[in-house]
This record gives sequence, structure tokens and C-alpha cells, in this order.
Amino acid sequence: MMATSTMAGQKHLKAKVCLVGDVAVGKTSLIKRFVQDQFDDRYIATVGTKVTKKSLDVVWKGAPATLDMMVWDIMGEKGFRALLRDAYFEGSQGVIAVCDLTRKDTFYDLNNWVQMIRKQVGNVPMVFLGNKMDLTERLVVSQEELGRMGSIHSAPQFLASAKTGAGVAEAFRALADAIGNRGSE
Repeated sequence: MMATSTMAGQKHLKAKVCLVGDVAVGKTSLIKRFVQDQFDDRYIATVGTKVTKKSLDVVWKGAPATLDMMVWDIMGEKGFRALLRDAYFEGSQGVIAVCDLTRKDTFYDLNNWVQMIRKQVGNVPMVFLGNKMDLTERLVVSQEELGRMGSIHSAPQFLASAKTGAGVAEAFRALADAIGNRGSE
């Protein structure tokens, strides 16, 4: 964790945050919604990685601080995982694990993502996010299932929609707070 002091004495932190999950679960759309509060329906396969910054206020060692979340986006295709994995996860301070609530396999695959993260960067703060909750007719992953997954890994979980914006800011906020809390341990 990078920490510098600003003029007013408030700490300024910088943390690398990664989103993981299968292809087309909505990682890029979630990042866009969180950072610019926009939704873009067009699916653009992310080539390599893209880094976006958003600043949030957090508590660090009991004092107010500003956290710059450097949000990394990566391709979900399995072939790219091994290739980019080490560089992508290297130095991550937080992870949002995303599944598509309308595709059960993306939920089951979260376990593989979690194992991979733990192996690479250890026990960093994590949040589970079930995306596309706006597609109510097609939901196949329940809040209970996501809840159990969260309990197993001691991580908060959120139902969200990159399209409507519901739950997105809350999920990122929970991760920011968890990263801030780590500084107080």
C-alpha cells in the first residue's frame, strides 16, 4: 500500500484493485458504471489490461484518508488467464470477484478465481458481486448461494446491475473500506 500525506495532513493512499470472473460477466461495464456512472451496452473484449482510477474517502489507521482505487480490467478468456495472471494480480490490494446471476457456471467458477488469487497475492480483501440482477426473469443464482460463497471466504457479497447502477458503488465502497481497515490492524 502506497501512503503519502497531503498538505492538510490527510493521508493519500493508492491501492491496486482487480476484477476477476468469467468472460462476459460484466467486469468492464461494472468498472465503467463505478468510475463514470455510465453504462455501455456494447461488449468490447478487453485486450490485455486497462487501468481506471477513482478516489474514495476511507478511514486509515483511525484517521480520514483518500484512497485512489486503481481498478484493473483483464480479459476473462481462459487462455489469457495463465498468460496475464502473474502481472495482473501482482501487488493487488483488493479483488472484486464477479459472476453473472443468469449463468450458473460463472458462479461455480468463482471458486477457481478465488484459489488463483489466494495463491498469487494471499489473503487480500475481497468482495463477491453478482451482476445483471436487473434480468429478473433469467436469474439462476440466488442471493443465498452468493451469501454462502461470501461466508465461506469471509467476504461481503452484493447483488448488482451495471445497467441500472444498483449495488455497484456499494460493492466498491465495501472493498475500499476493507482495504482501509487493513491499515488499522
